[in-house]
This record gives sequence, C-alpha cells and structure tokens, in this order.
Amino acid sequence: MTKQKQSHILPIIMMIALFGMISFVTGLQNPMGIIVKNQFGATNFMSQLGNLANFIAYLFMGIPSGLLLQKVGYKKTALIAVAVGFVGVGIQYLSGGMGSFGVYLTGAFVSGFSMCMLNAVVNPMLNTLGGGGKKGNQLIQIGGSFNSLNATIVPVLVGYLIGNASQASIKDASPALFIAMGIFALVFVVLLAVNIPEPRLAIQQKEAGKKDPHSPLSFRHFIFGAIAIFVYVGIEVGIPNFSNLYMTSSIAEGGLAMDTTIAGSVVGTYWFLMLIGRLTGGIVGGKISSRVMLGFTATIAGLFVVLAIFSSPETTVNMPVFFSDISFGTAQVPIGIMFLTLCGLCTSVMWGGIFNLAVEGLGKYTEAASGIFMMLVCGGGILPAVQGLLADGVSFMASFWLVFAGAIYLLFYALVGYKNVNTNIPVE
Repeated sequence: MTKQKQSHILPIIMMIALFGMISFVTGLQNPMGIIVKNQFGATNFMSQLGNLANFIAYLFMGIPSGLLLQKVGYKKTALIAVAVGFVGVGIQYLSGGMGSFGVYLTGAFVSGFSMCMLNAVVNPMLNTLGGGGKKGNQLIQIGGSFNSLNATIVPVLVGYLIGNASQASIKDASPALFIAMGIFALVFVVLLAVNIPEPRLAIQQKEAGKKDPHSPLSFRHFIFGAIAIFVYVGIEVGIPNFSNLYMTSSIAEGGLAMDTTIAGSVVGTYWFLMLIGRLTGGIVGGKISSRVMLGFTATIAGLFVVLAIFSSPETTVNMPVFFSDISFGTAQVPIGIMFLTLCGLCTSVMWGGIFNLAVEGLGKYTEAASGIFMMLVCGGGILPAVQGLLADGVSFMASFWLVFAGAIYLLFYALVGYKNVNTNIPVE
C-alpha cells in the first residue's frame, strides 16, 4: 500500500503543475481586456471577447476531450493539450506584430482548446488519485492552490512587464506571452518523462464497441453539477474582470478612474485570496464535506455581492494589496470593490467542491463526465459577456446582480441538487 501511494507522488505533482498552467494562460485575458479596450476603442462587451473566445472553446472541445481521455488516456491527452496551448499563445503573440484584433481572438480561442483538455485531465485524475469523496476534494483543492498562485501572479507580472495597460498595445504584452510559451515547452518535455496512471483505460478500450444505455447525463446530480460549473466559472471570472473595468473606467460612478497598475494589484489580491482559501480548503477538505463547504461559501459570496451593490462608490477604504514588485501595501478603493475582492475567499473552494459532488458515484462514466463538465466551463466566457451588456446598458454595479443570482443557484446545488437519485444505474 505504501509503494502504491509513493508511486502516485510524481503524477500528483504533474497534475498540480498542469492545474497552475491553466490559470496562467486563462489569467492573461484579464489584463489583455484592458489592452484591447485601449488599442481598439472597444466597449465593455468587446473587451470581454478574448475572454469569451478562450472559454467558448470549452463548449466545442469539452466532449472531444472526454472522448480523447477514453481512447488514448490521460498522459497523451495532456501532451496534446500542452502542444495546442503553445500554438494558441503563439498566435496571440503574432497578433501583436500584426495589430489584428481578429488574430488575437483566434489565439485566445485556440488557447481555450488547450485549457479545456488540461482541465479534463487534471480534475478527474486528482479526484481519482485522492480516492474520491473528501480526500478527492482535498487533493483538487491543493491543486487549485497552485492554480490560484499563478492567477495571483499574472496581473502583477503583466503589470510589471507592460506598465500602464490602458496605454499599451497587444505587442507590448509579448514578454508575458513568451513566458507562457516557455512554460508550455518545458512542461511538454517533463510530462514525456513522467509515468501517469490510467485508471480505466484498458476497460474502456475493451468495451469500446459495446452500446451502453446510460451516460453521465443519466445522473440528475451530474446535470445539476454541470450547470453549477457553468455558473461558477462565470462568477469566478466576472468578479475580477468587472472590478478591474470598473476601477479603470473614466465613468466609474462617484469617482475618478484608478491607475491600471493599482487596479491590477487589486485584482491580484482577489486571486491571492483564492489562493488562501484553497490552501485552507486543502487543509480542512479531508474533514469537511464538499456539500457543506460549497453551501457556506455560496451564502457568504452572495452576501458580499449584495453589500457591494448597495455600497456608496464615494465611500472608500484602504485595502491591503499586492504591488508589481511583489510587495504588500495599501490602495484606496471604493468599499464595494473591497467586498467583491473578498469574494475570492468564497470562490476559491467552489470548483473542487462542485466537481467532487458532480462525479461522485459515476464510476466508469467519470472520464466522459469530465468532458461534458469541461464543455460547461464556457460559462466563464458567456456570463461575463452578458454582464458586459448589463454594464453597458445599466451600470457596472447593477451588473453584479447576475453574480448574485449565480451564488443562489450554487446554494441550491449544495442543499438539494447534489443528491444522487440514480443509484440503480451500474457504474462498474
């Protein structure tokens, strides 16, 4: 038993590293939104198109990712994903020299294919290596900590490399894109040398020609969970993106636009709080159920969002934040922004909890479920785009009612929707 656990150490480390890569590339779309808004005179809605392209790719690649997992296994799927990610970031780099918004969107879309495949690999693998249940959730939370660490670093790093993003062009973001491409190349080489276990690959290949009357969609709790992940990713992305746009907008209600470097530091603080929350979730995840964790954080997040919406923009506080030199300091921000930033503590543990609850009891359907699950991650692009329309049509703060509605749904899933009512379906 000890040898078996030891043999899983390297695969776990590799999966955690891949988890971190996902947020690094995805997080680039946040500062890029400000750059695009400046360079092309884009609206709030258009500034989110890169983010939308990145996440809408999940809608197209989710099911193929699940099929790849079933056909070639975890390692080969991960290698394909890393190669595609290198190409996607490379296209975004080329868009800088060409000054083309369309090429930039193409690169973001291709990068989204990679992120979808990596997510489809990492989450079920960590859950399986952890043994499912509380331990599986705990391992996903630990992996998520590294995801949040990179998400914390990206806005600060890009701010340091580019300077004032509101006066920059895509070409100025080349250093950050080079770093991302270098990481992809390094990980590809390392991944080739690591042995990744394939839990059900042999069984799936043997049963490939057989017709199965059931699928992951035969399980009600999985369907509700897939919807929950659609909502959750929209919340996770929408809060920092629109906090950033609000802070840097010249029409910010009740105040002047903030410097983009400081605003980026505030956004980095949101991701830092996600890091703290996931580290905490990794520590207590083996003792507290995913259901309780999700229900509690959804409630608190909803409360923070309501407080933000009704807070006066003229009321400011000095909030501790990261700066571009990786030091701590304070920034004066509207109190509503502080409440939205605190939501990072809540959104931190939601992903692992939802995935853990959604695939619980699925057995041989887990890999296919992971693909469908990843398809619904497109919510991270669709909901912020809808929020952008609300911000353009009403106001920035009013657009956060969409986030509040999402928190209510997550509370529903934690209280009722998570229950597996299809235990009569054979899963082995």
